Amino acid sequence: MIERLDTMYQRLLSRNILVAVIIVILAIAAPYLANTYTISLVIEVLIFSIFAMSLNLLVGYTGLPSFGHAAFFGLGAYIIAYISGVNDLTLSFTNNILLTLPMVVIGTGIIALIVGSLALRTDGIYFLMITLAFAQMLFSVAMRWSAVTGGSDGLIGIPRPEIDLGIWKYSFESRTAFYYFVVTTFVAIYFGLHNIIHSPFGLALKGIKSNQMRMQVLGYKTLNYKISIFVLAGVIAGIAGMLLAQFYWHASPENLYWTISGQALIMV
Repeated sequence: MIERLDTMYQRLLSRNILVAVIIVILAIAAPYLANTYTISLVIEVLIFSIFAMSLNLLVGYTGLPSFGHAAFFGLGAYIIAYISGVNDLTLSFTNNILLTLPMVVIGTGIIALIVGSLALRTDGIYFLMITLAFAQMLFSVAMRWSAVTGGSDGLIGIPRPEIDLGIWKYSFESRTAFYYFVVTTFVAIYFGLHNIIHSPFGLALKGIKSNQMRMQVLGYKTLNYKISIFVLAGVIAGIAGMLLAQFYWHASPENLYWTISGQALIMV
């Protein structure tokens, strides 16, 4: 019986490895097999998949539906726009991903920590409404404060990222190079989240979703767990927003609107 189970496991593992190898080969070969439109579509799908994965941390594993998750998606877009955008309203500091990525992570992480610390003291419909109100407030600010945000036009001139080590530099300006950058980011986030979900931390989140009171009785500080996952979800959403802004060279207030959160909820 044990030998039979072991044989079945080995076959399943071999099949999964084969599927993974095929997917990797197709991902690498895609720019040379597909036309420009298809590659652009794949890039956009991957970016929104990253955004959906971030929301799934809240909805699927912690039981926290949010209609305001687009706030962090849009924040990531506007942060990268201010850091690297080439126009009269931005700093035009750098588009070196080694610098811009940490800035986006820190910026969205701080805002997510503040919002989460307040919103997560409620639950259910109250949590949903607080997050929705926050996103809509940012959308309103982005639309009205045109001297800073560009208003309904948003911020343009956002270059695609590059890696600059001083003695060596590589730009992801071309569509093909940016495609590989997005694929790499997607894979890194996917496996990173997979490890987190299957860790003791992830199991605690599932326990909180199933029965929060029981987890509290067992000694778990459930609020800290929920704030931590809220911040992580906000950061990943910010990274997705950054990628979309770099892809289209544009940060739009529409990225902050509640319908973006609704689309992600449908995906998860």
